This record gives sequence, C-alpha cells and structure tokens, in this order.
Amino acid sequence: MSTKSLKYWTILSGPLVAIISIMGHGFTAWLLPIYAFILIPVFELLLPASEVNMSEVEEEIALSDPLYDIVVYIMVPFQFLMLAVFLYTISFTENTVWEIAGKTFSMGIACGILGINVAHELGHRIKPYERLMSKMLLLTSLYMHFYIEHNRGHHKNVATPLDPATSRYGEILYVFWFRSVIFSFLSAWEIEAKMLKKEGKAVWSLHNEMIQFQLIQLAFIGAIFLVFGLKGMIAFIAAAVIGFLLLECVNYIEHYGLVRKKSGESSYEKVLPVHSWNSNHAIGRLLLFELSRHSDHHYKASRKYQILRHFDHSPQMPTGYPGMIVLSLFPPLWFYVMHNNIEKYRQKNPELSAAWAK
Repeated sequence: MSTKSLKYWTILSGPLVAIISIMGHGFTAWLLPIYAFILIPVFELLLPASEVNMSEVEEEIALSDPLYDIVVYIMVPFQFLMLAVFLYTISFTENTVWEIAGKTFSMGIACGILGINVAHELGHRIKPYERLMSKMLLLTSLYMHFYIEHNRGHHKNVATPLDPATSRYGEILYVFWFRSVIFSFLSAWEIEAKMLKKEGKAVWSLHNEMIQFQLIQLAFIGAIFLVFGLKGMIAFIAAAVIGFLLLECVNYIEHYGLVRKKSGESSYEKVLPVHSWNSNHAIGRLLLFELSRHSDHHYKASRKYQILRHFDHSPQMPTGYPGMIVLSLFPPLWFYVMHNNIEKYRQKNPELSAAWAK
C-alpha cells in the first residue's frame, strides 16, 4: 500500500460536512453549500494546479493498492446513511423553512457531487458488484438511466450533435438542463430497446433495464412515503432533482462548445483528449475522485480515477469544477470567460482537431 492513496480520503470531509448540515439548525444547515460552492472555489483560485502525471511504475503501484477502491466503496453506505439521517430529520424534527431548504440543498449536493460522481466511477468498472453499487447510488438521485446512457451513449457520441449531454457553443445552462435531462432519458430508452431487439428479447418486458429502473425508483419513493410520510417524500424528490441538475451542470462544463470533426457521412473522428475540458486544480481533483481530469477519462474510459493523466494539448478550465459550476449559473459571465478561453486556445493550437461552432 502507498501513502499516496490517503489523500483521497479527504473526500470524507464531504459526508462529514453534509451530516453536520443535515442535523444542524440555523446557519449550520447551509454549511455544505457554503463549503462546496464558496470556500472550495476560493481556495482553488488561490492554489496552483498540478500537471504532474504518474510514471508507469507508479501507476502499477496505484492500481494494486486496495485503498483506492475501498475509499470509493465506502461512499455507498455513507450515501444511504446521509439519506436516512436527512429523511428522519426532515420528517420527525422541528425545522424552519430556511433550515429545510438548507438541508435539502445539502442532501442534493450529496446526491449529485458525491453519489452520482462515485456511481460514475463504479459504472465504468467491470466487476458486477461494482456496477451494482453504481446503480444503488444512482437510485438516490432517481437517475438510474444514467448508467445506460452515459456508458453506452455519451461516451460514444460525446462532442457531437448526437449527444444530449454535450453543451453547444452559446447554449445557456438552463436550456441545456431541459435538453439533456429529457433527451438523455429518451436516449437511454432507445439504446436499451435496440440491444433487446438485437438479442431477440421483448422491449416491453422485465428484460428491459429501463423498465426495471423505473419500477425500482417508484418502489423506493413509495417506501420513503410509507416510512417518512409525504413531507419526507417531497423533500427526497427535491434533493434528487438538485442532485441530477448538479450532474447536468457538470455535463455542461465538461464539453462546452467542443465538436468532433466528421470522418464520413455518419461517423466522427475518434474521441481525443482535446474533446473535453480539463482541470488540474488540486482540491476539486481530490474531492471528486479526479473527475476533472476528464480529457483522459474520455480518451481511455477504462482507466481508474487514480491514474488519470494530464495532457498538455487539452483545453484547460480557468478553475476547478466547484468554481466552474458556480460560474455556469451566470450565463453572461460564463460566456465572457469561456469564449475568451476558447479563442485563446484556438489561436494557440490551430493544428489540433478540436473545433468550436460559433
């Protein structure tokens, strides 16, 4: 085992602050949103980014160290523990409207930034129990279709007009939310239906994972209603919506304006590191299991988070993911910053295959 794996255990600060927010009152109920979207972005602006990659020997050591996997796995029980505490607190303790809002937002952050992000990592794994854990985490955000669409749709169609989760140049986040949420669901259904037809199985049957997912999610909502009542159920749905909208914020910033060139009438060039925005800012990398090294993730989706690499020719975000999410909420400011970055990148790298449609 290597001590290098211990740095990722800082991710546990997220669940810890979340529990404090969920159980707290007054100002404390908003502690996680303040931590995630004010304190971390400020620190990331002040701290330098690191472009250092592991050597091949270091990669082999990292892949053999079980601590890298264990810290991912324990996020599953932590997520369900946070959800249970949230539902109990909302349903059976006295809270002001301000406190309920803060706790719901905190749980939503846990669903989107912690739950779905870890589900994303596990969903790319091969082992059945890891994929099961991925689906369990997606359940807490009522976004189980992400497992199908992301792995079999987004990674194939990223940076093309075929991908609902790739934001267009000049597209406002709030428009993107509707387009990506609706069409990602429809894309997952279409992907699953095509596979079942190819295998000679009925689409309208329990062989269809999309049908399985909807039934599981409805049963989960029903169970929450029976145990925690209407108030708990509504709070859970609100937190889940916040969770998947945060995911869509991440989708928005990861590929904004990037386009793969066509290599034929219906095909596109290979996905390259230039087709994803990258960030090497240290805090976001640690707290999001290296999600911000997104260029390498799309280039080699099978690579585990701990060995993702920096590429000099990848377009770089001006700050880390938490700060970029906040920036995306203000379209005029987002366009000013990102379009300037795009123009500078194009002038610096005219020979690369990345293109931006204005």
